[in-house]
Amino acid sequence: SRRTVNFPSISIRVMKFLLVSTLLATAGAFSPITPQIRPSTSLSASKSDAFAATALATVLAAGAMAQPAQAITKSEINQLSYLQVKGTGLANRCPEVVGEGSITPKSGQKLVDMCIEPKAWAVEEEVGSRGATERKFVTSKVMTRQTYTLDGIEGDITGGSNVVFTEKEGIDYAATTVQMPGGERVPFLFTVKNLVAKGNGPAFKPGFQMGGAFKTPSYRTGLFLDPKGRGGTTGYDMAVALPGLQSGVDGDDAMFKENNKTFDITDGKIEFEVNKVNTEEQEIGGVFVATQLSDTDMGSKVPKKILTKGIFYARVDTPV
Repeated sequence: SRRTVNFPSISIRVMKFLLVSTLLATAGAFSPITPQIRPSTSLSASKSDAFAATALATVLAAGAMAQPAQAITKSEINQLSYLQVKGTGLANRCPEVVGEGSITPKSGQKLVDMCIEPKAWAVEEEVGSRGATERKFVTSKVMTRQTYTLDGIEGDITGGSNVVFTEKEGIDYAATTVQMPGGERVPFLFTVKNLVAKGNGPAFKPGFQMGGAFKTPSYRTGLFLDPKGRGGTTGYDMAVALPGLQSGVDGDDAMFKENNKTFDITDGKIEFEVNKVNTEEQEIGGVFVATQLSDTDMGSKVPKKILTKGIFYARVDTPV
């Protein structure tokens, strides 16, 4: 005789429901988690999404036209640690000043923590139009990483009817390369070495201007060797692989500039205009415009004229 086993009575619908639930749970474990939106807030959520999209588009459009930057003061920068600054680009930015006061410096004081941050570059070249050529500054883009800002510059202040600033030391040069619209790259040494800037008044206040000349050293030093092993103070004095071009009646006339390296020092000019003054912190800030010559490749190329515009920051200090 057969033995019958009694199972609990489970309907077919219940078994199907359990099976489907198990499969859905298993599939849900491998599917990405998506946030749930309550039906009652769906309208407000869609409005906020539209607003966020519009704001993002506005920020991106603004970022395409100008440098993305929020005003950050010197005191705020001093509160940041190395790890907080690393990789953010803040090390290449100058602090901004808040206030429109006035500072009357005295002889013996110093201008310290000076920071000069370029924002735009242009290279002078000949532009042809309707059969005529004229020299114009062509907007160029920087190719150097965020290491082109001058910082930690300091110098002496001479007070009186017209303030005079004499640069002494600091990170006062930065090797920079810009690219012209045609693709040509122009290297130059952005600097304010030996700057003597004379002001148009006795006090730092909005509208105060000062400017003067500075020296631009060679982009490369005498120890640099070109691909042929030639240098200014070391290396070969001729291209060893090209003896045929450097012999005969004319000698090396065709390659004289390439073989005889020089350390060229040229002149530059810079103009500052103060538009912000914080009397309590003794800080000044504003804009600048500078012109200088580009690299000559140690005497073998004709330099181009570079126009640089940007912002600056400095602090008036009294030595102890």
